Amino acid sequence: MKNIIQATRDYERWLGRHMPLVPAHLRLKHEHMREGIFQFFRATFYRWAQIWPTLCSELAKTPKVLAVGDLHVENFGTWRDLEGRLVWGINDFDEAVTLPYTSDLVRLVASALLAGRQELLSLSQIAVADAILEGYHDGWREGGRPFLLGEKNKRLLQMAQGELRSPIVFWRKIDSLQRLKQVPHQVRRAIRPLLPQPDLPMTFAARICGLGSLGRPRYVAIPEWRGGRVVREAKAMAPSAMVWAGQADEARGVLYQRILDCAVRCSDPFVRLEGAWLVRRLSPDCSRIELADLPARRDEQRLLYSMGWETANIHCGTPKARKRIEADMAKRHPSWLLKAAREMAQAVSTDWKAWKRGTSR
Repeated sequence: MKNIIQATRDYERWLGRHMPLVPAHLRLKHEHMREGIFQFFRATFYRWAQIWPTLCSELAKTPKVLAVGDLHVENFGTWRDLEGRLVWGINDFDEAVTLPYTSDLVRLVASALLAGRQELLSLSQIAVADAILEGYHDGWREGGRPFLLGEKNKRLLQMAQGELRSPIVFWRKIDSLQRLKQVPHQVRRAIRPLLPQPDLPMTFAARICGLGSLGRPRYVAIPEWRGGRVVREAKAMAPSAMVWAGQADEARGVLYQRILDCAVRCSDPFVRLEGAWLVRRLSPDCSRIELADLPARRDEQRLLYSMGWETANIHCGTPKARKRIEADMAKRHPSWLLKAAREMAQAVSTDWKAWKRGTSR
C-alpha cells in the first residue's frame, strides 16, 4: 500500500478528473493537515477508505447500509425544516456510500478519541464508545427519530446555541468573503431553483470552508430579497473516495440526495443536489457546529449518545438491513467498537507523523 503522501497525490489527481480543483485551497488543506491529528483525520477520508478494509477486515464483512462515510464528531449541525423547526443532526454527506454499518460507528468513535487528544473532548475512551454505541442501539430499537430542538432535546439545544449562531457574527463572516465578478454558468443554474424568486440578481463570493472538501470549487450567492439578504452555497461534488479506493462502484454516482431522501430525518428543504453541485442555504441556524464552539459546560455523554442515535437515523434509511444488523450487534462483545476505533486511531497517528515528516519545510 502506498504511503500517505503518495495516496494524497493519487487521490487529488483522481478528484481533479471530476472537477477543476483550486490549488491555493489544496495548499491550505495540506497546511491544516499538519496542525493537529484531528484536523488531519477530518481531511483524509480517502486514506480511511484505503486502510479500513484491511485493518478492520472482520468488521468490513458486516451488513451494509447507505452510510455517511466521512462521519466524525464535527460533522453535525443545525438547520430549519419545512415547518421552520430547528433540527440538529449530521449535516454533510459528501462521501455517502454503501458500507458496512460498522464503518460509520468506528469512524465516529475514532474521531472522538482523536479530538480528545487535542482536549476538544474530556470523556474517557470507554465512556465515548459506550455513549455512542448506546445511542446507536436505542436509535435502531426506536426505528429512528429526528432531533427537533425546542419542545424536546433542550439540553442539546443549549449545546447547539452559541455566539457563532448570532446573526451579527454570521453576516460579518459573509461580508468578509472575497467577491467574484464571474462564476460558472452551471453554478447560477444550480442555485436559482433554491432562491425565494428565481430571477433575483445575485452577488457572488468565494468561500473557504471545511477540511475534507478544501480544494473543491465552492461559491456563495448573496441576493437581496424583500428588505434583506439571503445566502446560498454551491459546492462541486464527486463520487465518494471509496470509489477511488476501489471499494465502491462509480456508476452509482453521487449519493448525497439519496441518503437525504431515505434517512429518518426532518430535512432542510434548501439542501439539494443539482447536477454536479450541492446547493444549500446558509444562515445563523443552518451551519456546522465545531467542538470548540460548544459551551464550556456541556453534557458530553448526552452529545455523543445523540450522535450515535443520529447515526442510526441515517442507517434506518436501509430498512432491509435492520434485522441483520441487530443480529450482528447482539453477538458482539461490548468492547468491539472501542478496540476497532483505537486501532484505526493509531493508524491515523502513524500517517499524521509521516505526513509531517514528508511535508516539512
